[in-house]
Amino acid sequence: MYLIGRILVILFGLLAASLVAGAILVGAVLFPAFSDFADGPIDPAVLSIVLGFGFIFVSGFALLPALIVILITEAFYIRGALTYAVGGGVVGLACYLGLVPFDPATLRFDGIVRRHLEIMTGAGIVAGIVYWLIAGRNAGAWRAPRRASLHPPLVGVGRRE
Repeated sequence: MYLIGRILVILFGLLAASLVAGAILVGAVLFPAFSDFADGPIDPAVLSIVLGFGFIFVSGFALLPALIVILITEAFYIRGALTYAVGGGVVGLACYLGLVPFDPATLRFDGIVRRHLEIMTGAGIVAGIVYWLIAGRNAGAWRAPRRASLHPPLVGVGRRE
């Protein structure tokens, strides 16, 4: 039963981390538009739709790399915040490089935009910290044996033989 609860916590942590990373991506990409006052304020309904698409984008592309990081940390009881931050940064980097064309003849990625690479990596780092706050602090705890009660059960109390 504890394993099912742990899986639900992991899924909730993944969803929250994806939502935060999507919000960071949308905010960073739209930031130049926020500073242009000639267009007027941004419609909140449009911003909600864009945030939703950012969440779907991040959760779709980062699901498999994030699950690999989660499986490694759960298997080896790794609970450090720095581990999740680095893992999130690597996942963000992998997601960005997965979108950039790779030239096998020169063994180089063509068309890397440094700002976009920094945004994706930074969003991954923050998502890793959010995941750590929700689920990573107790990684592997579902496999630990239960502690014995401080008080042993009373045997024979109240029984007449």
